[in-house]
Amino acid sequence: MTARACFSFSAVLGLLTPAVLPIAVAAQTAPAARPATQTTPPPRPAQGTGTASTGSPVPTDYVIGPDDILSIVFWRDADMTQEVTVRPDGNITLPLMGDIKAAGLKPTELRDLVAKGAAKFIEDPNVTVVVRQINSRNVFITGGVTRPGPYPVSGQMTVLQLITVAGGLTEFADAKNIRILRTENGQTTFLKFNYNEVQDGKRLDQNIVLKPGDSVMVKQ
Repeated sequence: MTARACFSFSAVLGLLTPAVLPIAVAAQTAPAARPATQTTPPPRPAQGTGTASTGSPVPTDYVIGPDDILSIVFWRDADMTQEVTVRPDGNITLPLMGDIKAAGLKPTELRDLVAKGAAKFIEDPNVTVVVRQINSRNVFITGGVTRPGPYPVSGQMTVLQLITVAGGLTEFADAKNIRILRTENGQTTFLKFNYNEVQDGKRLDQNIVLKPGDSVMVKQ
């Protein structure tokens, strides 16, 4: 190969090299593509019941009664989700299903009943029953107290506690002869309560835990 041919070849190579190098560098420094990310839908929640909206746990022996306020929650179905008040006849009304007997049922039993009824209209319903407010579990106190009337029972309440909540005994109340009227299974019984003895720490067994529907009668 002659010197002129070698020179011509080198010159051509020199002209091409600057144009090729940037492409090679760019190819080496280009950021790697991010792998595609896959999102998974949130897990389907388990059906269940909730606590009262005050944060207090629902009593284990609680059954739904008139005037109780409930939230019937359908997962991902705002149209079916409702907040309802149990009517005096014990029923609630829900979209599509109409009237449902709620009184006398536990929240879990109502949940299952609603889910069964809703399955006729929507596929695989997921239902939660939340007890917003308990108004049906009342005890009553009459006679010689400052504020007689009904009082809600959301947990345990003794006779002495009820008297305290009602403002205490009046001046002319017969503290030694207080009676508790209780009706169970159609049978009515009277239980005695001596306020003075309990105050003195005597016969504390008479300071019983009240049950919904109990009436405390204070003579004057």
